[in-house]
Amino acid sequence: MDRERSIERFLPLRPVEFNILLSLAAGERHGYGIILDAEERDLGAVPDVGTLYRALRRLEDQKLIGASGRRVAPDAQDERRNYYQITALGRRVAQAEARRMLALTRAARASGLLGAGAS
Repeated sequence: MDRERSIERFLPLRPVEFNILLSLAAGERHGYGIILDAEERDLGAVPDVGTLYRALRRLEDQKLIGASGRRVAPDAQDERRNYYQITALGRRVAQAEARRMLALTRAARASGLLGAGAS
């Protein structure tokens, strides 16, 4: 129960934070790679660079993500980039946030706000 309470204190996540955790759940990425991944999902919540790096700092401070090194990115011309990875705590928090959003979506559907075919 204490473990669940410790996760609940992070919720709800800001959209930019959830987008970062979504990106890193698939594997480590650098900041620009996170932006590209968010654009591919096309959820309308693509962060600008300043917002992204402030959110990365917050998530690092909360131990939800960690730096995984600085190296040349395959998509860059000899430019070194900082890579980030999700932590075990970050994965549990992202899962809890996804469950929270799913429950809200189910409630919206049950109340008639979302039809069966609505997305």
